[in-house]
Amino acid sequence: MNHDFNILIVGGGAAGFFTAINLVEKNPKLKVAILERGADVLQKVRISGGGRCNVTHACFEPNELVRFYPRGEKELRGPFHQFCSGDTMEWFEKHGVALKIEDDGRMFPVSNSSQSIIDCFLEATQKLGIKILTGQSAQSIFKKDELWKIETQSENYIAEKLILATGSNPKIWEMLQTYGHGIVNPVPSLFTFNIKDPRIKDLPGIATLATVKVKNSKLESTGPLLITHWGMSGPAVLKLSAWGARILHDQKYQFAINVNWLNNVTATDADKKLKEIKQEHAKKIVSKKSPFELPNRLWENLVLAAKIPAETKWADISKAQLQDLSQELTNGTFQVNGKSTFKEEFVTAGGIDLKEINFKTMESKLHSNLYFAGEIVNIDAITGGFNFQNAWTSGFIVANGIANS
Repeated sequence: MNHDFNILIVGGGAAGFFTAINLVEKNPKLKVAILERGADVLQKVRISGGGRCNVTHACFEPNELVRFYPRGEKELRGPFHQFCSGDTMEWFEKHGVALKIEDDGRMFPVSNSSQSIIDCFLEATQKLGIKILTGQSAQSIFKKDELWKIETQSENYIAEKLILATGSNPKIWEMLQTYGHGIVNPVPSLFTFNIKDPRIKDLPGIATLATVKVKNSKLESTGPLLITHWGMSGPAVLKLSAWGARILHDQKYQFAINVNWLNNVTATDADKKLKEIKQEHAKKIVSKKSPFELPNRLWENLVLAAKIPAETKWADISKAQLQDLSQELTNGTFQVNGKSTFKEEFVTAGGIDLKEINFKTMESKLHSNLYFAGEIVNIDAITGGFNFQNAWTSGFIVANGIANS
């Protein structure tokens, strides 16, 4: 049996729902359906931001916002001028979900619950008569006489326009390759570093502001660094993993990093400061209290790593030990051996080649009436609400493009 619609959206996630709602709000006569392979829709929305849903980021200037996207920076400039973070805020307010800005710029529902976003989307789709069809996994995509046909394991669907919002779905990418679309091979982005090292052993949960560099590369990132049971995480590491997604994949996640625990203080400045402390606190024990804004337990480990015995007083430190200590503080080398996925918020670098998409409408340049929204394309961002902003913006642009066509 065939089910006919004006528009079919494959993928019941953030981008799929946002596209559907905007489409029917602009043109209430449209018959629109969302096909979702799982039993539930909006699963990633539910778990994101620790169940609070990090909707977007308080960066309201399009030319600034694009800088958070390791892939897609150039292409998103135009789209963000059409629909940016401020528009997202306004859209959700209008649909009954107030957002708040946290100190680090991330934006969440005032309710602190991703359920607010899910309820908003489900109520809107119901009100607008958008069909949500779960348990429908696309097995094949056909184009026939200007119509698109999707076969699932149990049904056939026909539509005039097809929107793919399937995220990182290799099966859909394969189908698109048969239609001539190029796929940039997906590799993980946003991951933490596995590091076994006595300097950070038994310190899980300790966080500090640091600068992290990947040795023998231009990759560098500054921000909070979190020590975990398996190594290092936190924004500084996650940012580095996103910008270095391809390079680090090619190195099979075996590489060395340099950590400046004092953030941007140079070894020379650290040396100077340590010499001053040696004069002022001659009788005090070096390892007891950190003279820098560093957690004491981490300071203790770094003092030991500089081969300064536990009970040594400042007065007894040699010149060589001081130099070793300033090196440990500003340029410690750590060996990374593998990665761990960052929570459930798995993001990949890769997807449909950006050269094959018209960013004024998100329509395929190879096939008319085929559109893309969200992470299916080769766009991804660092953590902080930016991947969702790409979902909202691309969904809005698809809806706008179709409304104006």
